[in-house]
Amino acid sequence: MKILFDHPSPFLLAHGGFQTQIEQTKEGLEKIGVEVEYLRWWDDTQTGDIIHYFGRPSGGYIDFAHKKGMKVIVAELHTGLGSRPDWARSIQKRIMTLSQKVLPPAFTAKLAWDAYRKADAFVALTTWEKHLMVSMFDADPAKVHVIPNGVEDIFFSKPKTQNPEPKTPWLICTATITERKRVLELAQAAVLAETPLWIIGKPYSETDPYYLRFLALQKKHPDLIRYEGGISDRAKLAGIYRESRGFVLLSSMESLSLSVLEAAASGCPLLLSDLPWARSSIGSQAGYCPVNVSARITAKQLGIFYGLPSSSRSGFIPSTWIQVAEKFKSLYQSLG
Repeated sequence: MKILFDHPSPFLLAHGGFQTQIEQTKEGLEKIGVEVEYLRWWDDTQTGDIIHYFGRPSGGYIDFAHKKGMKVIVAELHTGLGSRPDWARSIQKRIMTLSQKVLPPAFTAKLAWDAYRKADAFVALTTWEKHLMVSMFDADPAKVHVIPNGVEDIFFSKPKTQNPEPKTPWLICTATITERKRVLELAQAAVLAETPLWIIGKPYSETDPYYLRFLALQKKHPDLIRYEGGISDRAKLAGIYRESRGFVLLSSMESLSLSVLEAAASGCPLLLSDLPWARSSIGSQAGYCPVNVSARITAKQLGIFYGLPSSSRSGFIPSTWIQVAEKFKSLYQSLG
């Protein structure tokens, strides 16, 4: 059985968690003996049994795959949709239903809603995303499989010494520096709370005004806000997680943050935005902060979190990428 991975956006245009998810899933599958290739759009001689599509393909794409005898699995992230309030999703659902009744099929086909009727299986990262696929897009619940992301083994590794590693004063936030991740707002709250915060990550563009405002704040408060860019050394990052006082991610939209999973595997206490994805996947094993509230309210929550005993740990244990690969292998075999 050969699996073809496809994705509509080139990695060179924007780094992020989806790229890591795709690459680590492929590596895990290959380690357990599953043949995986990236779909080569220019190669009409390439063969495969199942297309694992990361995103949402058009209904026509799925039709063509079926004519070639290939099954299609859709693995779409519903980051924005899952972070909207109930009333907004209700209005969106009504608009979708009405549009399919009154608009020409050629128009609605561009939105690819029919992918949720035509694909052979769907992958959701959380039970919340499964709910969205079923309730918003009318996917068959029996075809929707919840398979969370995994974590690299290095983050599960224990320190070589028997004594616990000394704690640094820093809270850690690992995220792309962009509005959706609310890194600037978190840093502003940390200054108000006088709470040491270490931001690890890069912007999409070093000329982005949001990033420049963050840099200006950091330079004004270097004693409270630490920033040295991203860290590509995974072992070093795992050590930073283990030594930190806790991990904070207060983004306005998420699906299932890989950074959160890495921090949890390293034993970090977690403070997250109070959004359905986190509640459904991590539950009571994290602390929560309301989204888009004033910096003063966020600062209060941050101060409370920082004051927790340094021995407090998240009891949430994520899967390894090999465990994730085994689940995908079972799914592939069920479609074979």
